[in-house]
Amino acid sequence: MAARPVVSVYGLNGAKLDATVPLPSVFTAPIRPDLVQFVHKNMAKNRRQPYAVKQQAGEETSAESWGTGRAVARIPRVGGSGTKRSGQAAFGNMTRGGRMFAPNKVWRKWHIRTNTNQKRYATASAVAASGVSALVAGRGHRINRISEVPLVVAAEAEAITKTKEAVAALRALKAYADVAKVANTRSIRAGRGKMRNRRHRQRRGPLVVYAQDNGITRAFRNLPGVELVDVTRLNLLQLAPGGHLGRFVIWTQPAFEALNKVFGSQAEASEQKKGYTLPASIVANPDVSRIIASNEVQAVVRAAGPRFTKRPFTQKKNPLRNSQVLVRLNPYAQVLRRAELLGKNKRTAKKVHKKSASAKFLEILKAD
Repeated sequence: MAARPVVSVYGLNGAKLDATVPLPSVFTAPIRPDLVQFVHKNMAKNRRQPYAVKQQAGEETSAESWGTGRAVARIPRVGGSGTKRSGQAAFGNMTRGGRMFAPNKVWRKWHIRTNTNQKRYATASAVAASGVSALVAGRGHRINRISEVPLVVAAEAEAITKTKEAVAALRALKAYADVAKVANTRSIRAGRGKMRNRRHRQRRGPLVVYAQDNGITRAFRNLPGVELVDVTRLNLLQLAPGGHLGRFVIWTQPAFEALNKVFGSQAEASEQKKGYTLPASIVANPDVSRIIASNEVQAVVRAAGPRFTKRPFTQKKNPLRNSQVLVRLNPYAQVLRRAELLGKNKRTAKKVHKKSASAKFLEILKAD
């Protein structure tokens, strides 16, 4: 989260003005990627259009099972004769020309209601994430030449009516690189969507937030990837496209100053949202490693123990695998083991064979 006291204001020529704006409290809200993804998933479903297949599709034929005893499957089959269609399986989802499994219905639950407090929390998190340059750059926006994030432009930007003036202002602010990136990514969509009024795909560019439309929407609306929104109508689908935090946002000065009225703070309620106050972080400093290494914590903790600890003597060891434990439990086991090894050596020793009788002795035996 951003935690600077003031934010600089830049003119349309890219120069830093003397005026500064205090940072709104919404930029100190907790950044919750899990909540943003949950709310975004639910909100994105609310734009779906119901679709279904024809109710009679795949079942507009007369077919009956042949039953058992004919050595064929019991799937319904088309009757008649004289055509190749007769005898073919029908109706099932595994058959040619049959209905699909669990046909889509228009009365499916397409839309999902999300708690208002969750939507507001997610929107505040997305606004806070737009003030962290690491998250904005990590999302792919070209902000390496931007002077400051969040980027606040003077109020005269709301009176721009020409697109060439808008391009000149973005170039002066060194924000046009993000628009050029979007133009380079424009490509034809893969699949059937190209035939259904969704022919092209492209990335997302800057989001311009204004307080009063004095021509700014006409000036910026034709730039690739650039979106515009009123500060009182901030939308999570635009602040975190795809559920990913870190949208590059260009604020006009009146819109930036109006954020405290829209969201309020942790202590004061919002003027636009009745009774709403910003959520507070559970821990003031989320850097746990820094807290552990601080002098206050190290002064009261015990000294670190040895890196390797010896096994406790009470640890049970298996006497069937550990010979020392076995001898401790049964001293006679060592005698048995020694006898077993000696007997094994005797059995494996080579037997000495006696020499056969000599030929002379055999002749004497055979002599008469």
